[in-house]
Amino acid sequence: MLNDGRDDYLLTIHTHDHEVSVDGGRPVQVAAGEMMLISEAVRSQFRLPGTIVKVLSLSRKKLRDLAPRIDFEAFHHAPASAPGLALIAGYSDLLRENPPEGEKARRLAAGHLYDLVALVLDGVVRGGAARNLSGIRAARLEIIKKDILDRRQDPSFDIYDVARRQGVTPRYIQQLFAAEGTAFSEILRDSRLDFAFRLLGEAATAERGISEIAFEAGFSDLSTFNRGFRRRFGMTPSDVKADAMRRRAR
Repeated sequence: MLNDGRDDYLLTIHTHDHEVSVDGGRPVQVAAGEMMLISEAVRSQFRLPGTIVKVLSLSRKKLRDLAPRIDFEAFHHAPASAPGLALIAGYSDLLRENPPEGEKARRLAAGHLYDLVALVLDGVVRGGAARNLSGIRAARLEIIKKDILDRRQDPSFDIYDVARRQGVTPRYIQQLFAAEGTAFSEILRDSRLDFAFRLLGEAATAERGISEIAFEAGFSDLSTFNRGFRRRFGMTPSDVKADAMRRRAR
């Protein structure tokens, strides 16, 4: 139960079905993956099995600025299919794994998160909520970049895979990167090259051939790898490997 004088909002997303009673009302059935946004100013009780839960504590003032009608209800319940809900889950996970460094970065990240919550509230709060599309685009772009880092070693991974996973079009993803002055293909290629550069300098890969390392980094064509490597680093893969071997021999 929560009844300790706080008046902000608690956002929860559970992995299992459960029940929630808010302010003495009848139990609400909440399915796995759905979102509950509950005012901490009222008593609430969760009845649930063993579960993994994502929990965010959100400022009432900031949410009210985005959704002025949010206080009409003590809680808001959003289905798992609500636009933006998957983004909230993904972006909050990203921030937990990679906390922003510096006050400016933390403010920007928090702003993006509030914008995503506003996107979900737009469909569940009476009268709708405001949306900051620039913040939503920024959050989605960060999630896509994380997806690239996680899957760069798969040679079949491409923009169409990301589009399917994110529920957007390849064109939309291209526009996100274009706004930063780059392209999805460039980010993916450079990420693979950076990974290969690191492998070439590691002692554990000293006996492995350059082609093997190139394929592990996600390249399916050795000549493309060699050309891209030289353009990015100003040296060949053989140069990097030889330099690493000389340093280890000292």
